[in-house]
Amino acid sequence: MSRLLSKLSPLIHKNSRSVRSFSSSATGPCVSICSMIEPSPDGAGNLGEVILFDIASLELVRTDKTYPDELFDGQLVGASHGWGFFSNRHDRSVIISDYLNPYASKSKSKMIHLPFFTPMYSGQTEVVCNVAMSSSPPDQDDQDWVVGIKFLGRQLSLCRPRHDLRWTNILTPFESWDSSKLMYSKKDQRFYLLAPGGNYLCSWDLNFKEDKKPKFHELVLHNLPNMPRSLSKLLDSYCREDHWVESPSGESFLVKWYSEYPPENTINCCKSPIVMVFREEETKDGRKNMRYTEDIGDLCIFISRGEDFCVKATSCPGLDANSICLHGRLFATLNIAKRTVGCYLHPQDTPRRIPYSPYWLPPFSP
Repeated sequence: MSRLLSKLSPLIHKNSRSVRSFSSSATGPCVSICSMIEPSPDGAGNLGEVILFDIASLELVRTDKTYPDELFDGQLVGASHGWGFFSNRHDRSVIISDYLNPYASKSKSKMIHLPFFTPMYSGQTEVVCNVAMSSSPPDQDDQDWVVGIKFLGRQLSLCRPRHDLRWTNILTPFESWDSSKLMYSKKDQRFYLLAPGGNYLCSWDLNFKEDKKPKFHELVLHNLPNMPRSLSKLLDSYCREDHWVESPSGESFLVKWYSEYPPENTINCCKSPIVMVFREEETKDGRKNMRYTEDIGDLCIFISRGEDFCVKATSCPGLDANSICLHGRLFATLNIAKRTVGCYLHPQDTPRRIPYSPYWLPPFSP
């Protein structure tokens, strides 16, 4: 029987080595740190600086850009495929932008305005849980490109921004909090939403306008690790998040992340979390058989408040294979094979006051 990944030692603190300006070299997976804004000397518009943290190189990446007027009153509320979702603080409208991409235009960021939200009778649109997209926004009008937004509560909204003038609102069959994550499966061409408890998946295909009813998938867990009763009770008192993630090759994983409730006013309390990973083996009669594993091969799974994703470690020198990268209540990487956890610390050149922005961004390249 496999061991539970609970004894993570030694505790390794990773510090950023340096700061580098944007260059022609590709970045590894990044964390969005902040955007600095100041008026331009000639008074025409605002100057911006995007600051990212590249965890593969352990460096800050700074990029000077013209700050878009459309984002001046915007707040980053989600991320998918490296694109940011910015919500206007006044009218709650949302814009998708490539402003965070260091290789995108420095003078004119791409802006995609989404339709205004229409809250359902049993829903609300003030708090966004997370976002997901079927692909990166296409350069040309592609009516098959779909955007999904999961709000706090029961409302799920889907649309094709290049085609639809309004959202298709769906009332999910359960109340979901910020730990219920929406993701898109490229392999299955379906949007998945984990039910609270992590025992079921709901899914919708790309014909959501014709059929709003979800398809249910039971998750059956196998090869569960042995654990002392005391540890089992301890897990019941921990925070838990369930995440459904798909690898570049189409493998599906269920990740259960347990951690202590952080002390008051503490965001990045680096304590050893407990993570359980289950790999999908087969799907039959609506059941997905998930087997516990401590070997995900040459993969790094990235979990945050944005859309979760996987990358191959060998594609980004500096990443540890067989690892889970966490950003939210904890900012750390867990190596499953070595059974170690390393917490990241922002470098000294990071601005003192930065917004809480727990979003992983996938690797960027020219």
